[in-house]
Amino acid sequence: MNLGGAKDEVYEFARKVIKEDIERMDSLGIEYMCFHPGSHVGGGIEFGIKRISDALNEALTGEENITLLLETMSGKGTEIGFDFNQLREIIDSVEHNEKLGVCLDTCHIFSAGYDIVNDLDGVLEEFDKIIGLDRLKAVHLNDSMMPFGDKKDRHEVIGEGKIGLEAIINFMTHPKISHLPFFLETPLEDEGHKREIAMIKEILDNKIR
Repeated sequence: MNLGGAKDEVYEFARKVIKEDIERMDSLGIEYMCFHPGSHVGGGIEFGIKRISDALNEALTGEENITLLLETMSGKGTEIGFDFNQLREIIDSVEHNEKLGVCLDTCHIFSAGYDIVNDLDGVLEEFDKIIGLDRLKAVHLNDSMMPFGDKKDRHEVIGEGKIGLEAIINFMTHPKISHLPFFLETPLEDEGHKREIAMIKEILDNKIR
């Protein structure tokens, strides 16, 4: 699904899918639905933002209980949403934007050039100024295979990438975001995720003591 696509047939399919998914998830009582905003595929960022906003305006009635979460992106290719200002522009262009929130992906924003390792306070202040921390509803927790600002979407196991374990723990325990739900999206199967979770829990338990 690509809500920002330049090809009309791709865009029409995406508009249909997002509308149906919202209706389906809302009927099931799902609280949040997270999705990648889209890629403009050569149409330009403003063109893509308008495509995304138009589709959301068509899909949202304002009567839904569900909240749609725009995911922060890494900036690879022609992705939209790697800059907080782009997400803000989408939100401002949607009539029922009370139904919109943001899911922050740690790998993505690190790759996009937001320095959560050395300046987490500054990144969160910038997010709050542009979008508002009240709209931040969830976190996709990943380390990054690629260096800072490389604009590549390559998730890594927690503590084995360029973000590093210390920065990830600092991120998770920051008082402005520690209450949020965190979802692992690292390249492991269930057993590997169990080990990651156990490691993180042990570190957090020791940090609290």
